[in-house]
Amino acid sequence: MHDKLLARFTVPLFAATIFASAFLLFQVQPIMGKYILPWFGGSPGVWTTCMLVFQVLLFGGYAYAHLLHRCFELRTQIVLHCSLLFVALLTLPITPSVSWKPMGEESPTTAIMLLLLCKVGAPYFLLSSTGPLLQAWLGQSKIIEHPYRLYSLSNIGSMLALLSFPFVIEPALSSSQQSIIWSALFGCFTLFCALAGWLLARSTQPAPADESVIAIPFPPLPIAWSTVGGWFALSMLPSVMLLATTNQVCLDTGVIPFLWVVPLALYLLSFILTFESERWYSRRPAIMLSAISFLALFSFKLVATRISLPLELGLYFSGLFFACMVCHGELVRMKPEPKKLTTFYLTLSAGGACGGLFVGLLAPMLFKGYFEWQLGLFACVLVYMELYMQNNTYWTKRVPAWSKLSLAIALPTVAVIWLTFWTSFSNKQLVVKRNFYGVMSVSNKTDEASGKPVRNLVHGRIVHGSQFQGIEDKQRPTTYYTESSGVGLALSNIGSDRPRHVGVVGLGAGTLATYGKSGDRFRFYEINPQVIEMAAEYFTFLNESKAQTEVVLGDARLTLERESPQAFDVLVLDAFSGDAIPVHLLTREALAIYQRHLVPDGVLAIHISNLYFDLQSIVAGLARENSMQCTFVLDDSQVQGSLKSSWVLLSSSNQTLSQALGGKPTVPPVGKPVLWTDDRSNLLDSLK
Repeated sequence: MHDKLLARFTVPLFAATIFASAFLLFQVQPIMGKYILPWFGGSPGVWTTCMLVFQVLLFGGYAYAHLLHRCFELRTQIVLHCSLLFVALLTLPITPSVSWKPMGEESPTTAIMLLLLCKVGAPYFLLSSTGPLLQAWLGQSKIIEHPYRLYSLSNIGSMLALLSFPFVIEPALSSSQQSIIWSALFGCFTLFCALAGWLLARSTQPAPADESVIAIPFPPLPIAWSTVGGWFALSMLPSVMLLATTNQVCLDTGVIPFLWVVPLALYLLSFILTFESERWYSRRPAIMLSAISFLALFSFKLVATRISLPLELGLYFSGLFFACMVCHGELVRMKPEPKKLTTFYLTLSAGGACGGLFVGLLAPMLFKGYFEWQLGLFACVLVYMELYMQNNTYWTKRVPAWSKLSLAIALPTVAVIWLTFWTSFSNKQLVVKRNFYGVMSVSNKTDEASGKPVRNLVHGRIVHGSQFQGIEDKQRPTTYYTESSGVGLALSNIGSDRPRHVGVVGLGAGTLATYGKSGDRFRFYEINPQVIEMAAEYFTFLNESKAQTEVVLGDARLTLERESPQAFDVLVLDAFSGDAIPVHLLTREALAIYQRHLVPDGVLAIHISNLYFDLQSIVAGLARENSMQCTFVLDDSQVQGSLKSSWVLLSSSNQTLSQALGGKPTVPPVGKPVLWTDDRSNLLDSLK
C-alpha cells in the first residue's frame, strides 16, 4: 500500500522536475548572455557564441543521458545522476567575477566559450540531460506509457522561461540578482530531482537496463541510417534558421534579450505544438505560410528603403516559426518507439549543435558577408520540394536514392561557393572582411549630390565613413561629422586657441581626425581590429591629420576603466554598429567613467542617429542623474557628402555648451527621461 502511494506521486513529481529543469535551462541563457554582453562590445556575436556553447552542452547532456540509460540499470542511473547534481552545486553561484573581463587582445569567441564552460558548464550540462533521462526512467519503469508527452511539457517550461525574462525578470531584477536567484533555484531543483529518483526507486522493482532482452525473443531491429540522417537534417536546419534570423534582426536593430528570446521562444513553440499532438501540424499549409512570409519580406526590402520595425520583425519571425513547424512536424512523424527515445533525442541535439557550429564558427570563416540566413532559406526550399514530391510516384519510385543524396549535397555546395566569392566581384567593393564584430567593406562610388568619386566604409548596410578622392576634398569631413553637425560644432569651437586633447570612442574611417590642429592630440578607441586596418590602408584621414593621432585597440569602456584620467577637452561617443545600440556605453556607470576622463568643463558628444530607437530620453536621463547640461543638435544640411545626423552635447558648464554651439539652434528633448544602469536597461523603453 505504501509503495502504491509512492507511485501515485512519482509521475507528478517527475513532471514538475522536468518542467523546472527546462525552465532553469533556458532562463540561464539570457541571464548569462546579458551579463557578459558589455564585456565584449555589445556585438551580436556574443549571443551567437553563447548559443553555440549552450547547444554543444545540450548535445553533451543528451549523449550522457543516452549512455547512462544504455549502460546501467535504473537504480544505478539514479544514484550517479543525483550525485553529479550535488557535485555541480560546488560551482555556484554562476556570477562571473571581474577577472573574466577581456583585456582586448584575446579572441572574444574563445574568451566567451571558456567563461561559459567554467561558470555554467556543469549545471547546464546536467540540466540538459535531466529531461530525456527522467523520461527514459519513467518509460523503463513502465509507470507511464507515453513519455513523449513530457517532452512537450519541458518545452513549455523552456518557453515560459524565455518569455518571462524580457517582460518580468529583466525589469524587476538586476543582473547580479538574477544570477544569484538562479543559483539558489538550481539548488532546490537538485533536491527535487533526488526526491523524484528516490520515489521511483521505491515504487518500482529492479530490472535489467535493457528489458527488451527479456520482453521479446528477438532483439529489436536497428534504426536505419537514412532515418537517423533525416532526424539530423530536420533538427539542424531549424537551428541554423534560428541563429541566422537572430543575427539578421540584431545586426541593424539592437543586441537585446527581447530579440534573442522571441525567435528562440517561437522555435520552442513549434516543438511544443508538434510533439504535443500531430493535429497541430499540417504539411502544406505550414510550407505555404512559411513561403509567403519570406516572399513578403523580400518584396518589402526590394521596394522600400525602410520597413517599419514591427512589420520587419513579424515577417522574419513568422517565416522562422513556420519553417520550424515543418521540420519539427516531420520529425514527429518519424519518431521511434519509446525504447529508442534517448537515441532520437541525442540525434536531435546533435543536429542542433551542428547548426550552432555552422552559424557560430564555420560561417564567419566561409563567408565574407552574413549569408547563412540566405543559405538556410535555400535549404528550406530543398526540404519543401522533397516533401511536396513525396506523393509523386516518379520521384519516389524511379529516382535512385543516390541521385537524391547527390542533389542535396551538390546544390548547397554550389550555393556556398557562390556566396563565398560573390561579394569579392560585386558592387565595386575593394575589400570585404568579416569577424566577430560583423561585416566591414570598402567600396568606391560616386557622390549623388556632387558627382565626385567617394570611398565608403560600410558596416553591414550602414555607412561608417566617407572620403572624397579628389585632392582638394580629401580632408573634408563628411557623413555624420560635417562642420554643421553636433560633433563638428564642438570640435570647431572648443579650444580653438589652444592645443586640445580629444578622445573618440569608435574609429570608423577616422573622419574626425580632420578637425585636428597642430599641437592637438586625438586618441581613438576601437574594438574591431579590422576597422583599424581598413582606416589605415584605404583612408588618409589619420595619416594626413595635423594633430597627433593614436588608436587604442579594445572595448572603449573597459579600456577607459583601466586608464588613468586622460583630461579630454572633448570626448566623442560614436561606437554604434549599424543601428544596433551598445547599451553598456549609455549607462550611469559608463557616464561616470567618461566624466573621470573629462576636464571639469569638458564636453561629451554622443551620436544618437537611429532608425528605430529614440535615444534622447536615455541621454536626458543620464544628464539629469549627473547634474549635467545637455543640448540636442539635428543636422539635416545638404552639403557635399553629408548625411542627416542627431547629436547630443553634455557638459557641466552652460558656458562651454554655448561656446560649442556657436549660435546653432538646438532641438528640445522629447519624452520622459529614462535612466539606464549596468544592472537595469531595456531598449523597449526607447522604441520609436
